[in-house]
Formats: sequence, C-alpha cells, structure tokens
Amino acid sequence: MQKQLTIKAIKTQLAQITRSDDPLLTTYADDSRLGVQKLLQQAHHRLAKQQLLTAQFQQRLTLERHAWQQGLNLVAGVDEVGRGCLAGPVVTAAVILPHNFSLIEVNDSKQLSKTTRERLYPQIIEQAVAVGIGTSSPAVIDQLNILQATRQAMKKAVLALPVHPQALLVDAVDVPLDLPKKKMLKGDAKSASIGAASIVAKVYRDHLMAWYGEVYPGYDFEENVGYGTAKHLAGLEKLGVTPIHRLTFSPVPNYR
Repeated sequence: MQKQLTIKAIKTQLAQITRSDDPLLTTYADDSRLGVQKLLQQAHHRLAKQQLLTAQFQQRLTLERHAWQQGLNLVAGVDEVGRGCLAGPVVTAAVILPHNFSLIEVNDSKQLSKTTRERLYPQIIEQAVAVGIGTSSPAVIDQLNILQATRQAMKKAVLALPVHPQALLVDAVDVPLDLPKKKMLKGDAKSASIGAASIVAKVYRDHLMAWYGEVYPGYDFEENVGYGTAKHLAGLEKLGVTPIHRLTFSPVPNYR
C-alpha cells in the first residue's frame, strides 16, 4: 500500500499547479482529510482568480491587437499622473509593449496597491519594447494651464521613446503629434499599454515626490505626493510655499 503524502507535501504540490484541469486536483478530491480539502478549495479559488485576471488582461490587449493586425506593430500607450496636485510636476509616460507581453496584473495604476505598482514597475521597464518619460514643471503648469502642460508632457514622453511609434493609445488627452491616435475615457483600464504607462508614470512621480519630501520637509510629500491633504495644508500654513508648488492652484496663493 502506497504511503499517504503529508498535508505539507500536498500543499507544496498544489501551490505549483497552474491549470484548472491538472490531474492532481482530481487525485486529492477523494482525500478525506479536512486539511487536504481546505488546500483544494484554496487551489481552486487561486486558479479561478488567475483565470479571471488572464481573461481581463486579454481584453485589455484588444486595442493593441487590432492595431497589430493592421501592421501597426509599435503602438504606444500614453498616460499622465499628478494633474490635480498642488505641488510637483505633472508626469507622463509612453510605453510600447511587445506582442508577447504577459504581465496580467498590469491595469490602471489607481486600481493597484502601491506594493503591486512597485513590483510591476521594473518588470514593465524590462519587458517593454520602449519607455519614455515626460514632465511639465509647476512653472510650466502655471504658465500654460494644467491641460496644455499635460499635453506638452505627453508629447515629450512620446518623443523620448528610443523607437518611433506608429500609433498612440491615449487616456482622454489629445497629444499634439501627427500620429494616428485613439483617445478614450478611462483608457488606463481599457488598454494594457495605457495601463503600463499609468504605472510607470505613477511610480516615477511617487519616487520623485519622496525625494522632494527630503528636500522640502514639513509638507508630507513622501506620503501625499503633492495632493492637498491636511498635513500638506498644515505645512503650507506653517512654512509657506516652496519652489515646487503650483501658484495658480487654490489654495496655494493664500500661503504666499
């Protein structure tokens, strides 16, 4: 009679399963031990979640695949972060994904935890065909207005790509470049390329604002990244404005 595997050994086996039709799931279905049944439930739940994430990710590649089928192999997703902040630049990113891109968690950065964004950021940089970053400073934002400054930053991000894109997928804002482009609302949740760009822009800007938090202590920049939180407003009340504050954004002028 074959010796029964320990629950710990079975746990190790089930953790390695990647398909819902794996025969091990059937093998242990009749195991009467409660611990094994609990492990099976966890495995089925994990695989179902993985299957759903995969299906959603494939849906987010629809626009890219449509472009690829038309011969537009270098499609750049473009997104921004920081438009509503009281301090710091608006940051944009342009990302061209390869046809075999497979980071299924890539989605609108606002739907991901900070830990997940930080984990995905270097993986996107490594796997992408090309990544470009563009910024507009607070002074430029004050001079042009936030919409025009964002458009200029997006243009910079596209021009910073080491390869020339054949088309753009853009989240709502029109990029002032003579390229085929598709604009859409909530594009970062509809396109994997825009989602990747949103993650790159967000993490890049978060790191920048954390550095500004060291340069200009007292505003909690490392946590609020420039948004008008209570601690940020308290810093303005106590310390006044910094060179990275947007002077046209209320209530910043009140503290000059």
